[in-house]
Amino acid sequence: VVPVFDQGEDDGQVFLAMEYVEGRTAREVIDAEGALTPRAALDILEPVLTGLAAAHAAGYIHRDVKPENVLIGEGGLVKVADFGLARAVTSQTTTAEDGVLFGTVAYLSPEQVERGIADARSDVYAAGLILFELLTGQRAIEGESPIHVAFQHVHGSVPVPSERVDGLPSSLDDLVALATHRDPDARPRDACLLYTSDAADDMQ
Repeated sequence: VVPVFDQGEDDGQVFLAMEYVEGRTAREVIDAEGALTPRAALDILEPVLTGLAAAHAAGYIHRDVKPENVLIGEGGLVKVADFGLARAVTSQTTTAEDGVLFGTVAYLSPEQVERGIADARSDVYAAGLILFELLTGQRAIEGESPIHVAFQHVHGSVPVPSERVDGLPSSLDDLVALATHRDPDARPRDACLLYTSDAADDMQ
């Protein structure tokens, strides 16, 4: 996780001082290279899950997990950034205020769209979408408008990666399906459990 070293206000300007990670975002890697090999995709996903698991264990959820917030340093070190929407986990952690959804619509879980409720399983859903994108070079859910994309999260299902890229092992399909199940109760309850799931073990 990208650490924040200081925060405060200077002459009316609120600031955060955090680690500078020189390198690229996962979005820039996908745009430049397209679909990654399974090994390269998992090498990025593993530290993402580790960072999210640490947040979940501390009682926080990210709520805006997406490729733009995954930083890949020049030496290959991967870190999760921008916990600006992070909230302490409660039984009623909401993602909406005054009817406005927080987070990026392409990575919002069905329960965030439908009920405005988020927990660690919402971060797991977004991590599964990132894995899909790393494996295929394409967004899993696209649409003509944000409302159309949100509708698909609630009423559709995430495609199978191997239907987009020939030769991907079925265990990767299983891992994406586990993380992005429409029903949050069918997903691992946090990133640590996704990382240690049977589907993930099959890829080790």
